[in-house]
Formats: sequence, structure tokens, C-alpha cells
Amino acid sequence: MKSRRATLADVARLAGVSGTTVSYILNGRAEEMRIAGETQERVRAAVAELGYRPNRSARSLRTRSTKTIGVITDFVASGMFASRMLSGANAAARSLDHVLVIGETEGEPSVERLLIDEMIERQVDGLLYVTRTTLELEAPPGLRDASVVLVNCVDREHAHPSILPDERAGGRASAHALAASGLRGEVYVVGEDPTPHAIAGPLRLAGIVERLGESGMVLSGVLPCDWAVEPAYDAVSRWLDTGHRPRGLICLNDRVAMGVYQALGEHGLVVPDDIAVVSFDGSDLASWLRPRVTSVALPFEEMGDLAVRLLLDPGGVEQGPHLVPMRIVEGESVVAPRATAHRLGAARDPVAPSRGAPSRAPS
Repeated sequence: MKSRRATLADVARLAGVSGTTVSYILNGRAEEMRIAGETQERVRAAVAELGYRPNRSARSLRTRSTKTIGVITDFVASGMFASRMLSGANAAARSLDHVLVIGETEGEPSVERLLIDEMIERQVDGLLYVTRTTLELEAPPGLRDASVVLVNCVDREHAHPSILPDERAGGRASAHALAASGLRGEVYVVGEDPTPHAIAGPLRLAGIVERLGESGMVLSGVLPCDWAVEPAYDAVSRWLDTGHRPRGLICLNDRVAMGVYQALGEHGLVVPDDIAVVSFDGSDLASWLRPRVTSVALPFEEMGDLAVRLLLDPGGVEQGPHLVPMRIVEGESVVAPRATAHRLGAARDPVAPSRGAPSRAPS
């Protein structure tokens, strides 16, 4: 038989005080009400002995707060983004006496509508709407009257606060790593935007072109491929087979960088002596590449933390994007002495390219 849950009245009876006194102590008002220290100790001892936990439902009726935050995601819980973003959000929520309730849509609009309705019906204190890819989008109609912060996306009307990585500044940082090293010669970007309405690639590219221009350099072109190891390897291998030898490559994520490293190594090219490489993400993968790739880190944990704090303390928060800085994690892929250069692999016989040359850089 299930035991009866201890009530506030049970605590009061065991401690020999009124229920009001117990409530004041448990709600942090003991000093305000001048309750004696000995009385406070008796109440806390009774709470421990009975295993008493406050009734959240009853409290929410009084305070109009359920101490919960709803998180609506597309595929976030199944990717790298999840652990870091949710870690930051969860830590911030706990510090503010809240918990996260997470629902994943897997990209299904009908599931998304259901989850939003369910969260609002359960009277969560606010919603975080999170996307895996950095997007500009139409906010779902169900969010129109909700307290919501968008994470890793922005609505076109800027009707809601949104948290985004500062991708343009990140692009500038990647180009600065090359320009500040004194590098001269052709610089190419490897990768392209894989998703309609994605904004990370164009913003990074704009920052790269801008910063190179300030150093009297130009972006020589873009080598398009999906943001994954194999497509990057295939695209760069075919390109190198035609005789191209750039001086610098900027990879749009660390998976692309891994494919690039493989292709360079098979062509007998040394990073960074022959070709300098910079990447984006700052993921664990970057730390395993040899030499370790210099990578502009995505601030997922900071984004989750900021999103929760804006959601729970929205006074004076402007609608539209709030940009979180992207720090550069220095590796050894831009400058290294010849004595410590990493020979990535043996050269191979060139094979005739099966596809065309990369597109030119935007003007």
C-alpha cells in the first residue's frame, strides 16, 4: 500500500509550531518574520524526518508559477548541440529554481503544434524554441501569445527575443587567424549551406570576406560540399587532383575539416606548412585532428544559459536577435615550425577530376 505523502500540517505538528511558521521558514522568510533559530532548526529537522516536499501544484495556484520551462526542439536532443546547450540551460534553470521539460518534434509540424499546446496547457513559465541549424524562420502561430525565447533561430518579424551565435564576427575571427599569421596567397572556403533558410554560412562568409579585405587579401573562391566528412574529402580530393594548391582553407565546420585533412594528407601536403587550415565548431573532434585545427567555437552552453535568464527575467529585453560571441580555440593548423610539422600522408597519383572547379567568391 502506498504511504501517505507528508503534508505541511504534519511538519507543523511534529515541530510544535503553526503551519504559517513552517511556510515562512520554507519560503525563506524566517529572518523577515523574526523566527528564532531554534524554531527554524526544529522545522527543518521535521522536514527531514518526514521526507516532506512542497506541493508544486498547490504553490503554482498561489504564485501563478509552475517553476517549469518548456523546451521545444526539432532534432536537438539527438545531436552534439543538445548536450552543451541543454547543459547551459539546465544549469541556469536550476539556479533559478526551475526545471526543464523537453519535447522533440523530429521536424513534424503536427507534433510541434501538439507539444506547444501541451506546454502552454500545463502552464509552463515560458518556452524555449530551439533549432539544430541556425535559421531564419516564421515563428509557429502557437507561440504568438506565449512567453518565449528563440534559440539558434530568429523569426523574420523579430517579434520574439532570439539567441544566436555571432556568426559574422566568427567569420571575421577565422579570417583574422590567417591574416594575422602573415599568410599570403589564395584562400578558399570549404562548405556550403545545407538547409534552406540557414543563415550561418552566409554570415560567416560575409565576415571572412570583410576581414580579408581589411588585410588587402581577397577570398579566392568557395569549394561547395555538404558539411560532413566524406563530401568534404571527395570535393577537396578532386580539386587537388587538378593541381590546385591554395595557401589557406577555411572549413565551415570541424567535420569538413576532418575530410579536408584526409584529402591533404593523401596528396602529401603538410598542415600548416603547405596549407593553413581554420575551422568552425570548437568540437571535441577538432582536438583529435593532428595538428589540432584552429577552430571558432560555437557558444552553445552560453546560449542556453542566456536564453533561460532572458526568459525568466524579461524586463526590458529587446525583441529580435541577441548575439553571443564566438571565441577562437587556437590549434597548430595555421602556424607551426617546420621541425614540428605533421606529415599527413603519402602523395598519390593524380586522378582526373569528375567535377568542376569551385565557385568564385562573392563580390
